[in-house]
Amino acid sequence: MFEDLEQKIQYTFQNKEILLRALTHRSFSHENPERMIKDNETLEFLGDSILGFIISELLFNTYSHQYTEGLMSKVKSYIISTEILSTKAREIGLGQHLLLGRGEEKTGGRGKRSLLANTFEAVIAAIYLDGGLEQTKNFVYRLFKGTMEDVVEKDFHFNDFKSLLQEKLQGLGEIPPDYGVILEEGPHHQKIFHVDIRIRGVAVACGSGSTKKEAEQDAARKAYEQLLSGDLDYLLARRENPVT
Repeated sequence: MFEDLEQKIQYTFQNKEILLRALTHRSFSHENPERMIKDNETLEFLGDSILGFIISELLFNTYSHQYTEGLMSKVKSYIISTEILSTKAREIGLGQHLLLGRGEEKTGGRGKRSLLANTFEAVIAAIYLDGGLEQTKNFVYRLFKGTMEDVVEKDFHFNDFKSLLQEKLQGLGEIPPDYGVILEEGPHHQKIFHVDIRIRGVAVACGSGSTKKEAEQDAARKAYEQLLSGDLDYLLARRENPVT
């Protein structure tokens, strides 16, 4: 039943039930109570923590001699974002193995980024519970080490969120965002600027800083994090009414 998935993740489960649970969305459990299969939400909780630990350890062991805590935190946040996790889930064909309820199936659940990312975390927890920490590390290293190296090589992006956000939006076929000062406060020599950022004419974040440029970067960072987490999907989906 799971041979194809096990081959792709290069791990064979001793306990197939834990993998079955990792692949079970709550919609399936609710619609099929007679099968008595628990959903994957608690595994997702565990997997999130395990993945964060492994990525943090890998970053520390590889880059702590040359990068600051701040940069490593930014790299980690990017790597464990919904966008990256859902991409990794697609690489191993996770969507086709999900157990979904009829409603979730009809609304395209197998392709939803948040659902794929959550299930990916549940699978990490399942590997940990079935095979231990070293097996889990091996799995994470195989899938993420190359991604981490690519990100770190481009660490200049993590100091320029305006460029990073604009590149991401352009890749999605969107127009560049707009920035505007909404408030200046404090004496002339200690001014604090507050800037909002608008995507498709909608204000999505506000940033602050001692200069306009710093405030714009802060706003761009917050908007970029929302973009990665999927919080702006509702806005980007409205392509039929483009903002000009």
